[in-house]
Amino acid sequence: MTIHQTAIIASDAVIPSSCEIGPGVVIGNGVKLGENVKIVANAYLEYCDIGNDTIIYPFASLGTAPQDLSYKGQKTRVEIGNNCIIKEYVTINRAAGEDGAVTKVGNKCLFMASSHVAHNCTVDDEAIFANLATIGGHCQVGKGAFLGGMSVYHQNVRIGEYAIISGFSAARMDIPPFAKADGRPAILHGPNVIGLKRRGFTPEERKNIREAYKIIQARKTTVTEVLKELEEKYSSDKNVMRLVEFFRTSKRGIYLSRCNDLADEEV
Repeated sequence: MTIHQTAIIASDAVIPSSCEIGPGVVIGNGVKLGENVKIVANAYLEYCDIGNDTIIYPFASLGTAPQDLSYKGQKTRVEIGNNCIIKEYVTINRAAGEDGAVTKVGNKCLFMASSHVAHNCTVDDEAIFANLATIGGHCQVGKGAFLGGMSVYHQNVRIGEYAIISGFSAARMDIPPFAKADGRPAILHGPNVIGLKRRGFTPEERKNIREAYKIIQARKTTVTEVLKELEEKYSSDKNVMRLVEFFRTSKRGIYLSRCNDLADEEV
């Protein structure tokens, strides 16, 4: 174990001998580090579990109280998975609500400088937050999603797996899986074809996703009828069925164009 002499560590912190704690780091109450965690310098942690091989850079702040006026000191936490990279000035708040509530981050996530994860959010594996990307409370970010720099997301928004949202976008509605989205508000621009290829999706899988998006955005019938058409045509394709399920379970709605969104229709 390497702990710099200027680090301040609470008596109840759990720190394996394989960890490295740099100068000026403050580890408060309720912290548990996994194996080979490296905290470079001047970071602050409390009430969080940090997974193996995660690296935390200067001035990150993890596990601090939520920015929620309803929070009254309940015993809540942050859980961060293995092999994450958490860059300078990142903030990840612990959950609000009842004792035991969690803000949860998966494995192999990258949080670039000054990005923010609010209370009660769930971020799945391999998600990437570019600089200053900010999600409000109770948001859900799917596996492999990419949130562009300075993009912002309203409370309770869902971002589907392998979606990509351009920088400086803003979303108050859901972004479906495999999508490209851009703008204020963020609207769909078809599937994230290049991203899916890089992630190992087969040509057939990419073709089906692309065709499904063409059917959705053509809007020749109601969204309900479009989803039924996709179920009939692609019943054996797990990715298209995931897309259908996401649309059906959307509570905030999904922007399909700047003046016409799914929230205006029965789903």
